Amino acid sequence: MIQGGYMGQILRVNLTTKQITKEETSDALVRNYLGGAGFGIKFLFDEVPQGADPLGAENKLIFAPGPFTGTKTPCASRMAITTKSPLTGAVGLSLTGGYFPVELKFAGYDALIIEGKAEKPVYIWIHDDKVSIRSAEGLWGTNTFDTQQLIKDELNDQNIRIACIGPAGENLSKIAAIINERRAAGRKGVGAVMGSKNLKAVAVRGSRQVPVYSDEAFKEARAVMLKAMKDSEVLYPAFSQMGTPMVVDAMWGLGIFPTNNFSATGEWDPVDSIGASVSATRKIGREHCYGCPVGCSQLKLARTAPYTGTLSEPEYETMYSFGGMTGVDNIDSIIYADRICDELGLDTISAGATIAFAMELYERGIITAKDTDGLNLNFGNHEAMNALLPRMVYREGFGAVLADGSRIAAERIGRGSAKYAMHVKGLELPGYDPRGAKAHGLSYATSYTGADHNRGYAFQEIFSVPIPYPVDRFATNGKGKLTKWNQDVRAATCDCPTMCAFLMDMAVPSIALENTANLLAAVSGVTLTPEEVQTVGERLNNLARVFNIREGLTKNDDYLPQRFLTEPLKEGSSKGSYIPQEEFEAMLAEYYAERDWSPEGVPSREKLASLGLDNAVATLEKMGLL
Repeated sequence: MIQGGYMGQILRVNLTTKQITKEETSDALVRNYLGGAGFGIKFLFDEVPQGADPLGAENKLIFAPGPFTGTKTPCASRMAITTKSPLTGAVGLSLTGGYFPVELKFAGYDALIIEGKAEKPVYIWIHDDKVSIRSAEGLWGTNTFDTQQLIKDELNDQNIRIACIGPAGENLSKIAAIINERRAAGRKGVGAVMGSKNLKAVAVRGSRQVPVYSDEAFKEARAVMLKAMKDSEVLYPAFSQMGTPMVVDAMWGLGIFPTNNFSATGEWDPVDSIGASVSATRKIGREHCYGCPVGCSQLKLARTAPYTGTLSEPEYETMYSFGGMTGVDNIDSIIYADRICDELGLDTISAGATIAFAMELYERGIITAKDTDGLNLNFGNHEAMNALLPRMVYREGFGAVLADGSRIAAERIGRGSAKYAMHVKGLELPGYDPRGAKAHGLSYATSYTGADHNRGYAFQEIFSVPIPYPVDRFATNGKGKLTKWNQDVRAATCDCPTMCAFLMDMAVPSIALENTANLLAAVSGVTLTPEEVQTVGERLNNLARVFNIREGLTKNDDYLPQRFLTEPLKEGSSKGSYIPQEEFEAMLAEYYAERDWSPEGVPSREKLASLGLDNAVATLEKMGLL
């Protein structure tokens, strides 16, 4: 019997039948999956039928915080939102922070499972044990910030926490996000799934406390973690003050800051225009997630026309997507683009990368002003970039071509444009050129969500952290083993408990598994060894793999765009580096072998059985793959 860390209830809301039910959080679910992404992927695998339309009523949307959320564990106000992605057709997982995850726990729930589809726009109102489905017809069409305020006013409580969609989700853009406060669950089109269900928002208010199994053990485990954070050479002196935009300078230094749709990486120095020192001139404050002493989110105010007065908090990935990828050197235009995406509910990475794709097509003459409604889409044109964003959201003109990401845009445009769409499985690449960080690239190729830096971040290559051992970022040997370790450990220590991944990279990598085990035992009474914690991550990655295989993905979906395999970098600290096809194939084969998967990427019967995944075995047997 779990005695702490969990509220003991799973809330299920069926929008078709309007049935609201609650079920017990089982000990087996907790021990095998911990929470967060673990809960989400387990429910997704068990309950969403094979071949379900991601934008159909059969798909589900699962909100799940973790056992540390709502306790005094620092940097643990996180939750996973899991669904079948309309962008990739694979597992769609997006994590977010702020205050909403904690409020869901305070209301008494370890997960919220949303099923079916409402006839008309609605929102879900959760106030402790009282749960209702309310009309959102008057809210449909409003932006995310106004939606949150209007619901707070309607319910007469300014302390309600709200996760909602904007017009992008309503219009089923496959790169739509879910926004809570200023935080985004941005990637894989989770906002479109919410919109497909006619669900405008989820509003939560809770009054409970999250129980802790052993206060004394928790104080000890927390003290160890806080010391590791304090001892970090990066966390407080730099990261807390500058946030993720400081990574612009670091990635330029490594020669892997992507530029002009990855066609000119290393050839443009962004430091003097959008780097950390320039970003600092726009800073007016910072925001903390619940219980976080770091406060990495930097509030920025645009100071030049036509963007003067725009307030937002662009992270590194937004600086990359609307800066490096598009060749834009105007930091205020990036602040504006970030604000528009947050208001309208659009993923900044996919939006910026998709516009960058269109810009390269324009530069190459594959499309012209006749295609783009007269917009001059040369790299660096921030006016055209920002003009496209609302057009994408509202599916107007050329914006309708780009509204669902670069892969679908390439299908619509044709003319050989697909080779310039920088995605894996349909998900646009994040802000690290894999030609100079090859384990990072292998993780893009093999992640169950597509090109996702958060599923197996190779901090060993990106920040030169020698854990579990030092690596050469240009080497390919051993990168299969390293990628497996990164994916499993990150899933087990960040995505499931749930914990901010920045700590994994900057403060506790050397004690990540031990830290999670000790906190879990103290908070919940569940005792796992560090090795067993890592196994949770391995179980999650294998279950997600079988889900994707069931939905039609194969080894052919574990790839990198040809640009990285055939075009060496021309300038910068990674000059001359690329990933020849034979090297990529060798890394992929090593990765499969390390995971005990077949040469075609199918998990073995023995591996799945050892992880207790009998349902996954049965699935592959039924498909004739075991």
